[in-house]
Amino acid sequence: MNTRVTFYEFEPNDGPEPGEKKKKVLYRSWAKVDEVWLKDIEVAKSNGTLSDVTITIRDPRKEYRPTNKHYLSIQSDYYLNKVFNVKHVQPDLQNKRFIRIVAELKE
Repeated sequence: MNTRVTFYEFEPNDGPEPGEKKKKVLYRSWAKVDEVWLKDIEVAKSNGTLSDVTITIRDPRKEYRPTNKHYLSIQSDYYLNKVFNVKHVQPDLQNKRFIRIVAELKE
């Protein structure tokens, strides 16, 4: 857990232009970030999940519950200016103190 992540909520832009803007920061945490494994790269290409990441964070319990309406950013040079949409949240079955979040790159 050596990478900082920030969870956001977005809202529609004001005015006639389409799109969204950051509304507010919901939660900040340290995380372990995993990308698609090399052995899974062909499967990821075929089902369109090549840009997905899996984030593991400590379970914040009642303080914050990530949903698929939330977005996250990863504070790392590799992920600079990239925003990810939360797709799926599940408990880490090997260690109940953590949760895993699958997120996809927002276009």
